[in-house]
Amino acid sequence: MTKNELIEQFKKDFPTLREGSEEQGYVELSVEEYDARLSHWADNVLAKEAAVQAAAEAVTQRQALLDKLGITEDEARLLLGGN
Repeated sequence: MTKNELIEQFKKDFPTLREGSEEQGYVELSVEEYDARLSHWADNVLAKEAAVQAAAEAVTQRQALLDKLGITEDEARLLLGGN
């Protein structure tokens, strides 16, 4: 999903947002605060997805290198002095 698609989905899921507590009461966010909050949420989702994708690519690249060398991960650790 793109950032704009995420924001549109958040708008559907959360048509309004409030801050506060039961003790002090709640205040609805202004339009600017609401838009900023949804944008921040979308940025966080995209960053998390990018991190997951990068980790998956690193695993794939590491396995491709091990396959190219014809060794297992345990053998690579032994060669590098790890346990």
